[in-house]
Amino acid sequence: MLILTEGDLRPLVPLDLEAIATVESAFSALATQAVAMPPILRLDIPEHRGEVDVKTAYVPGVDSFAVKISPGFFDNPRLGLPSVNGLMVLLSARTGLVEALLLDNGYLTDIRTAAAGAVAARHLSREDSSIAAIFGAGVQARLQLKALTLVRPIRQARIWARDREKAALAARELAGELGIEILALDDPAQAAKHADIVVTTTPSATPILRDGWLSPGTHVTAMGSDAEHKNEIDPVLLARAFYVADRWTQTRLLGELHHAIETGLVSPDAAFPELGEILAGKAPGRPDAEALTLADLTGTGVQDTAIATLAFSRARAAGAGTTFQSQSIQRVPS
Repeated sequence: MLILTEGDLRPLVPLDLEAIATVESAFSALATQAVAMPPILRLDIPEHRGEVDVKTAYVPGVDSFAVKISPGFFDNPRLGLPSVNGLMVLLSARTGLVEALLLDNGYLTDIRTAAAGAVAARHLSREDSSIAAIFGAGVQARLQLKALTLVRPIRQARIWARDREKAALAARELAGELGIEILALDDPAQAAKHADIVVTTTPSATPILRDGWLSPGTHVTAMGSDAEHKNEIDPVLLARAFYVADRWTQTRLLGELHHAIETGLVSPDAAFPELGEILAGKAPGRPDAEALTLADLTGTGVQDTAIATLAFSRARAAGAGTTFQSQSIQRVPS
């Protein structure tokens, strides 16, 4: 078994075009292959604003599959700790033996989530999209903007967050890193105004992006609503948008779609295209340049298997990590 720490994984799996392509392939697999992906297992610990998700998926033809444990404790910043951490276990799809323990502290989840945002923007936003608005100022907010610059000609970005100082710091640091104009704004409506792409990255339980704020042709990627109580997008906005899910059977239970159904704006029997179906040519994409598009991304186990497999492959090629030999497993000689 190969043990890889966050320190091992960061240089091996940066947010780059190959990581985006890997996650893109995972979306396509959902639409074109008999992927085995059980529902998300979630444990809530409300007294500490905590939740733990367990995700997994097997893709036929892929030698390994990942099981990911992803805790999110959203009061942690008050303690000087990150909100999200976790780990992945990569197992052989042929024998079930553990191949790698990825002690990434949530890093791989951050990368695959940012890559998913890039995939959504690449296939649903206008090709000339140049102004981005990011709601949130944490790790994922920063990565989402970086990911957008890899797939669209972003020349200006606005950042809005409830914590004004955190938004200002993110804007300064990202402007220096990306070399584009980035503004921290106090008013979320102004941040969204005339933006070509809006990405929401918060754990908010009440809508932070309202109907009426967006111009025709805007694309929205909603990243934060991965539990029933979370809701970043005004359901009225969702109901009038060209809506795309990562897995609509999942988003109708815990994504933004869930809230539009609850308010009666969308029928519980309505079916929607999935991002993988658009990638595979099995469903149409953006209707026209003036359309308002919305990608509801709740995160899927197939993305975790994809990014973990990429990390394992790169680690073996680089000779990275620490090999652990269990003495209790009786192996059959090859």
